[in-house]
Amino acid sequence: VRCGIPPRSSCYCRRMTSVKELKRDLRKQALARRDALDAFWRIEASLMLGDRAQAFLGSVDPGTVVSGFLPIRSEVDIRPLMAALGQMGARLCVPAIVEGELQFRQLRAGAPLEPQGFGTYAPGSDAAVLDPQMMLVPLAAFDKAGRRLGYGRGYYDRAIERLEEKGITPRLIGIAFDAQEADRVPTEPHDRLLAAIVTESRVIDCGR
Repeated sequence: VRCGIPPRSSCYCRRMTSVKELKRDLRKQALARRDALDAFWRIEASLMLGDRAQAFLGSVDPGTVVSGFLPIRSEVDIRPLMAALGQMGARLCVPAIVEGELQFRQLRAGAPLEPQGFGTYAPGSDAAVLDPQMMLVPLAAFDKAGRRLGYGRGYYDRAIERLEEKGITPRLIGIAFDAQEADRVPTEPHDRLLAAIVTESRVIDCGR
């Protein structure tokens, strides 16, 4: 034993390093498949996904806070879906990055947006900050069990943890193209599982 650390801790560290390496490689592969999708096809697939998600989610109670996202790079474009949920009375918000963490700011038509880095935008600091009850979550890869691989910065996992500390358990809906599916996504203790995943071809209801 060195420095009071049990010998098994080195094995644990190696295992966690291995998981991170597996995640890194899987992320790279899944995003490469997504990037390779035809740009015009992605538009059509995004519309199909939006229709499928709307049918799956059904109506939302007026005032329900729903977080979405404004697409970056080759992500699914869910703006039509968000508009439909807004017409049902949902209060829409999207993430802003504030001091390295996500803050969900209300999205209103015509309100100015500010760059957030990574090619995305969010409402300005004068927008209301909301606590999502349902989250439409972007991702790099997923599997049928509802395991999600994000972009490697842990923004959503930490944001969900803060909501849970407030007593809010948001319903997590993964949004992705079929091309991003993996046989199994490796997980770590902090990773949150999705309630469902919606793609252009199907809905995977994970029973949560």
